[in-house]
Amino acid sequence: MSARTGLGYDSHRLAAGRPLILGGVELESERGLDGHSDADALTHAVIDAVLGAAGLGDIGMHFPDSDDRWRDADSIDLLRSAVAAARGAGYAVVNVDATVVMEAPRLGPARERMRARLAEALGVDPGAVNVKARTGEGIGFVGRGEGVAALAIATLDG
Repeated sequence: MSARTGLGYDSHRLAAGRPLILGGVELESERGLDGHSDADALTHAVIDAVLGAAGLGDIGMHFPDSDDRWRDADSIDLLRSAVAAARGAGYAVVNVDATVVMEAPRLGPARERMRARLAEALGVDPGAVNVKARTGEGIGFVGRGEGVAALAIATLDG
């Protein structure tokens, strides 16, 4: 048995006319994240963490934005595929810890739903998934309210 750790990061611009989806949960917001899929930066960071821990590359290798199959894709479905790939390589998710960096809206009211959606896709108990929120403190693209960033770390066992 060997534990492996992977780190994931993603960021997307905020844009009018798009839903704001994070951790598979739609949040009430006037702007959403712009991207090829549903642009769920939190789930994308988790996908990269899982793939990285399993030594399977990154989200762009598995779900390239140059492929129309992934246009408007539900990132939770992409996460399920990444977890299946990790399982195929002999690894199981143990836990995930993630941080979302954004100015608004507050994630607190949706945090437990995010944990539950991510946990279901990861095949773990919600207690094995942690989602934290931070602001950009007025610094950089996040601090100016131009976008959202997310970081995740995943531990896999195999």
